[in-house]
Amino acid sequence: MRITIEIAGWIGALLILLSYLLLSNGRLQGRSPAYQWMNLIGALGFVINSGYNGAWPSAILNVVWMVIGAVTLLRLWQQRRGAATTD
Repeated sequence: MRITIEIAGWIGALLILLSYLLLSNGRLQGRSPAYQWMNLIGALGFVINSGYNGAWPSAILNVVWMVIGAVTLLRLWQQRRGAATTD
């Protein structure tokens, strides 16, 4: 179980760092679904790891990070759905 928690944390860190690298290099846009999904899943990895290890400030920060990503993804989906119905 412990190794699974550590892997979740490392995958989360890699996803967030990779998304930031891709954003900074212009390979992703901040409102792109790929960027938002990478951040949401990365934050989930941190929530799992931080929560398990009792690092509550980090866990709560990453829950908020996930909510921001989820809300953005929902808005992007709604915009695309609205654009598809008007075409």
